[in-house]
Amino acid sequence: MSAPLIPVPLNAEDFAPFGEVIEIGGAPDKLINQGMCGRHHDLARLDFSDGRAGISLFDAKSRSLPCQVEMMERHPKGSQAFIPISGTPFLVLVAEDAGGTPINPRAFVTRPGQSINLHRNVWHGVLWPLDAPGQYAVIDRIGDGPNLEEHWFDQPLSVGQLD
Repeated sequence: MSAPLIPVPLNAEDFAPFGEVIEIGGAPDKLINQGMCGRHHDLARLDFSDGRAGISLFDAKSRSLPCQVEMMERHPKGSQAFIPISGTPFLVLVAEDAGGTPINPRAFVTRPGQSINLHRNVWHGVLWPLDAPGQYAVIDRIGDGPNLEEHWFDQPLSVGQLD
């Protein structure tokens, strides 16, 4: 069995091959609502091959680290954004693709104020709030046809404690 994958704090640079980190990073792009609201504009690229964008709410049970991950999934027809409502940090597992198989997995842990947008067709783990239940607004593709591929590992991926 290989060494456990050690999660690192989520940051935009390391996460860029897989999607965008959605967070406020400086002054707003412009002030709106009579100067009482700062707009941080266009922080993630929603990408759908067909269908439309929809907003759903997810209630996820808490999990903890270390853990074993048995599967990863991807959505070939649309990106998927996760925006925590409860502020609960969550584990973000992503991987590169090699002929329909996830390889070179990476593990990140969000901090308060961070959300993510997974690019279309990126392998990722399931929603994994850490140490407390989490509620999330999810923006993803709504449309006809299958938009879920799963890969089950022969040997579960071991994920250790946050580095």
